[in-house]
Amino acid sequence: MTTTQHETEIAASPDVPTITITREFDAPRELVFRAWTEPDLVARWMGPRSVTMNITQWDCRRGGSWAYSAGREGEDGFATFYGSFHDVRAPERLVQTFTWEGAPDSVSLETMTLEELPGGRTRCVGVSVVDSFEVRDAILSSGMDTGVIEGFEQLDELLETLETSR
Repeated sequence: MTTTQHETEIAASPDVPTITITREFDAPRELVFRAWTEPDLVARWMGPRSVTMNITQWDCRRGGSWAYSAGREGEDGFATFYGSFHDVRAPERLVQTFTWEGAPDSVSLETMTLEELPGGRTRCVGVSVVDSFEVRDAILSSGMDTGVIEGFEQLDELLETLETSR
């Protein structure tokens, strides 16, 4: 399998406080879904390259919860996140809440869908609904795009490894 660098599209709606992230992967959706739902795999790709993920809670089922902290350059837990899984429907849909510990009053609802594409490829569309336009704009200006793009590049690398070992 040869991995192609795909464009990550991050869009904000002018009408509702949402962020939509769209990205294609050169792997079957069952494999992409595993990478989104198995904690040892999530820890290997999520976030920017400069960050290590420490998953402290992971119960990926409807009604389950999750939590992780991010560390970098000897600074463990500089950012901590947590949430609940609301729907886990393999291999097509994952719905969860997402909260940054630094802003515990602001909870987003995230829906990720995986669409099967020809040639064993997958399109991932994630939609995050947040409390307000101000919160959405703060998220967009936080540098989150770097974490998303670098995380997806790492996911490409992980998926290639997983695909080769199948």
